[in-house]
Amino acid sequence: MATFKELGLCDEILQGIEELGFKEPMPIQEKVTPYLLGEGKEDLVALAQTGTGKTAGFGLPLLQLIDNNTNSIQALILSPTRELCIQISNDLKNYAKYLPKMKVVPVYGGENIVTQFKQLDIPPQILVATPGRLIDLIERKKVNLSGIKYLVLDEADEMLNMGFQDDIERILEETPEGRRTLLFSATMPKEIANIAKKYMKSSVEIAIGKKNSGTENVEHVYYMVQAKDRYSALKRIVDINPNIYAIIFCRTRQETKEVADKLMQDGYNADALHGDLSQVQRDTVMQRFRIKNLQILVATDVAARGLDVNNLTHVINYNLPDDIENYTHRSGRTGRAGRKGVSISIIHSREKSKIKNIEKVLHRTFVQERVPSGLEVCQSQLFSLISKIENAGEDINHELIAPYLPVIMDRLKNLSREELIVNFVSQEFNRFLNYYKDAADLNIPEKKEKREGKRERKGGGNFTRLKINVGERDGFTPKRVLGLINDTTNNKNIGIHDIEITQRYTFFDVKSDLVRSMMNAFEKRKEEGVQLLEVFKDRRSRRSNEDFGQSKKKKGSSKNYEYRKESKRRNEYKGESQKEFKRNKDNFRRKR
Repeated sequence: MATFKELGLCDEILQGIEELGFKEPMPIQEKVTPYLLGEGKEDLVALAQTGTGKTAGFGLPLLQLIDNNTNSIQALILSPTRELCIQISNDLKNYAKYLPKMKVVPVYGGENIVTQFKQLDIPPQILVATPGRLIDLIERKKVNLSGIKYLVLDEADEMLNMGFQDDIERILEETPEGRRTLLFSATMPKEIANIAKKYMKSSVEIAIGKKNSGTENVEHVYYMVQAKDRYSALKRIVDINPNIYAIIFCRTRQETKEVADKLMQDGYNADALHGDLSQVQRDTVMQRFRIKNLQILVATDVAARGLDVNNLTHVINYNLPDDIENYTHRSGRTGRAGRKGVSISIIHSREKSKIKNIEKVLHRTFVQERVPSGLEVCQSQLFSLISKIENAGEDINHELIAPYLPVIMDRLKNLSREELIVNFVSQEFNRFLNYYKDAADLNIPEKKEKREGKRERKGGGNFTRLKINVGERDGFTPKRVLGLINDTTNNKNIGIHDIEITQRYTFFDVKSDLVRSMMNAFEKRKEEGVQLLEVFKDRRSRRSNEDFGQSKKKKGSSKNYEYRKESKRRNEYKGESQKEFKRNKDNFRRKR
């Protein structure tokens, strides 16, 4: 393996990263750094999991390529979230410690824009930005991108997942054609490929591992339980790992709040991170989690995007995500910077096919484990307690405790060594013993699991789950989906079941013998950007709300979205009261 010096980095940068404890380059750094510092001028698409050293991969060579004697923006780094924007900026400042004239400025939403104006009075050489705030600064004539030489799209797939495609294209139009574009992503969805094709010229691709695959350092495990036992299983998973430091992912804000509240009520060191929190509350929760004042963070996918905590031991999927790409990002939160990690999923029998689909895409094998029994949890907690006592010597402050020891020794002098140990352990351990003494087996019996699987196939008939690449953000409702299918196939009698609309996609069930004709009919829609994809076969056509979201909420939110989208265009909903909004929305729907 090459050293950082052999990669061609200058002495000032080498001195900075040596102080940070960098020993040897990670694979992405070893491949990207010499390429960017070499004679080639092509654009770059770099694919690697989060936590594999991508920031240093593009940051170190950029610091060397930029002229720090010129006060103009020479490099722009786009980031999907405030947290990642700040982190990238801090990392670059640390790398550039011995490059005193190098100025790095982060700009992002949620921060006072006047403060950011002052930071930009003298243009930095490197600007790190979130798309929304950058466009605001461009429109206010505070940022000029006409002279940038390097454009970095970091976590590009995350930016597209968050709906920033239009913003990215708007920003790209502000940059010169002669720039060098560096696109870093964990996965390679078709939207990324389209941006690369449209805005990059003669690009070179560097991939660490297989495309869209999970990191090698993460072990993938799943537990199968009945839906009603999901929370109980979660507690046992946490309890059997006493030193767990984890993010628990939930589908919705409400579920995130409920799970976090239950954990806190049950005495766990946990808190929630979701979209209803103010920026100050969010920063407080994240700071507590980063310094390990919190052991468990319960979060939605959107809230957790851009988080970078290097030493997570576990990621727990309380519910599997709708998109496999989201699973890739979730699991990539652990096993970072060369460490090992575990990604755990809590599922029920009807979700086993989802695990198989994720395995195929990630090229990883999932291991099914049994939910630990109460006895196993107690043993794990007990041995952890004994280990802490055994190794507590380094943490004992003998000066502080010395005045109290004579009294303590006198009061305990009549207890034998065995009695002292038993009394201490039982005092510390009674909570777990009492809770788990009559604990039930949460695992689904093997015979019942097979029986449920057969019942699914029999009850649902031969159905196939299909996916269209349009969703709520495109203004789609179940009614519009049915209209799209009817118009495309010229058949209004197709039986469509269980329509589920997410932010980016729409899923539905159809009889398997109709799939081929539907796929052929949708071929003509490809030019319009509408694509029909087969997901999986032979699944039950009726699924629970718990699995795929409540359709009523989806419908309502879509109608609100359509109204807001239209009324925003006409500038009609500004200043509306809640009552006026409801009345105007109803009028809008009647006109439609």
